[in-house]
Amino acid sequence: MKIGILITGHPPENMMDGGAYDKYFARLLGDDEFTYQAWAVVDGIFPDSVDDADGWLITGSKHGAYEPHDWIPPLEQFVRDCYAAHVPMIGVCFGHQVIAQAMGGKVEKFKGGWSVGRTEYDINGQKFALNAWHQDQVVERPEAAEVIGSTDFCENAALLYDDRIWTIQPHPEYGHDFIEGLINTRGKGVVPDAQLAAASTMLGTPLNNTDIAAEMAAFFKKKQKERA
Repeated sequence: MKIGILITGHPPENMMDGGAYDKYFARLLGDDEFTYQAWAVVDGIFPDSVDDADGWLITGSKHGAYEPHDWIPPLEQFVRDCYAAHVPMIGVCFGHQVIAQAMGGKVEKFKGGWSVGRTEYDINGQKFALNAWHQDQVVERPEAAEVIGSTDFCENAALLYDDRIWTIQPHPEYGHDFIEGLINTRGKGVVPDAQLAAASTMLGTPLNNTDIAAEMAAFFKKKQKERA
């Protein structure tokens, strides 16, 4: 199954050892059943068609979904085209947010502030510990979206759209090393020092990244069988 990865941002320059964000997702999902091709939509590079891949994944980004970038409106249209064509799509962090916005929801800087580092989420009745890095949130979910994951801080933390689109606010592709790098680069002077310090104390504690990766893989494979 070919997964098209729509890159909506780039890691900090001093954290490029792991590659661009598509590499993180390829490592997360593995190559036993998937192949990958990436399009840097943040740089204006788009697929020709929703049929250029069997499923799509939209990455995280430092940008806000509501910001006036030229590449965001065509990305939103691509989301709607995938939904209409029943081509499966997954969104993570910014991807989660821009999909919600494209489908009629609302995204904004959350008045409650930031969520940073290891966070426990209730997803489909189970607890998952995942790394978060966001202030923006989906504050109004689209009519087509069902909430399947939340926390007290983030009500719309994971959404399912008619079994066609699956999205999540935290970052299952991030290990503690990447979060530590963000704490030491993008976090300083932006995220409150107390939150950065608290996130630092959680570095190295267990995460459920592989469990969520299995959920993501199962979503793609189920939809592929339905379309076959």
